[in-house]
Amino acid sequence: MVFTLIGVIACFKKGGLFQKKTPIDENSASLFDEQSQLLNEARERSSELLKPVEDEVSDGEVDQIWRFFVSGKDRFPIVETLHYKSRVSWLKGRPAWVADYAAHYATSRHFIARSLSGKRDYSAQKVSVGDRFNVFSLNKNVTFHLVVDLSRCKMWFYYHDLDANEQELIKTYKVGLGRLDSSSHFSSLTPKGRFLLGDNVAIYKPGVKGYFQGEEVEMVQVFGTRWIPFADEVSGEGEDPRGYGFHGAPWIFDEEKDAYRESVETIEKYESDGCIRLKQDDIEELYSIVITKPTIVEVVTDYKQLKSLQMLCEKMRT
Repeated sequence: MVFTLIGVIACFKKGGLFQKKTPIDENSASLFDEQSQLLNEARERSSELLKPVEDEVSDGEVDQIWRFFVSGKDRFPIVETLHYKSRVSWLKGRPAWVADYAAHYATSRHFIARSLSGKRDYSAQKVSVGDRFNVFSLNKNVTFHLVVDLSRCKMWFYYHDLDANEQELIKTYKVGLGRLDSSSHFSSLTPKGRFLLGDNVAIYKPGVKGYFQGEEVEMVQVFGTRWIPFADEVSGEGEDPRGYGFHGAPWIFDEEKDAYRESVETIEKYESDGCIRLKQDDIEELYSIVITKPTIVEVVTDYKQLKSLQMLCEKMRT
């Protein structure tokens, strides 16, 4: 059960452990130490038992990402297949390259790279006349919607064709979420609400340094290889999203192997400072798709709060 033993911790708070300090004798000090030990044990036990809800919804998996990158009848209707030409009507004076196609079709070059390579290669830029690749259709008015369920450490990713008023569930992801926050009735540090994704995205590689919480660090040790920030809160009812976002699982340096490893054990756990963590393959995949389209993130305690998601879950079971 999620948040087990929270009541035990709360009782210690109410019992005077955190009251104003007064001079204490030896017996009082002993009692203080005993209460502190019990509180720490309760917190540790609570952390051990803090696991995502397991039910039919949490177990359900969907993965239709491949439909972004294939041609023919199985392709998502919001994308189209092009044949590369160096000379195009919408660009005068020089040949068109992958970056030009990406800009014109509001499709990330990472998306095009994966389409060209047919695998999870987001850096491929080599293209020859006649090569096929997919882009988002210019005549489709599309937004993406990410729904994060705090109680299940799970995220649903779907698109919404606004003109056709059609929704399609694309994929489900397992995520890592924020630690318990004792100042907020022991809810997760991950803010709840309805947020837009921001434009200040980033790609990190080993050796790239930056500042995190006032200290210079190697960014992959905190954010993995990708960062997608939250921007504005759009419902007016949620929490402040500044400083939060999606990123990869942290990388840990293994001194014995003299190499980094991805800390995948943090996924499906409540261990972050509030950001939403994904495995490296997942965050790189998500990044390649959503960064060029309006994307709304909805963070809720339980998916049942969302009628739209309930509909999608019904589709999952059929």
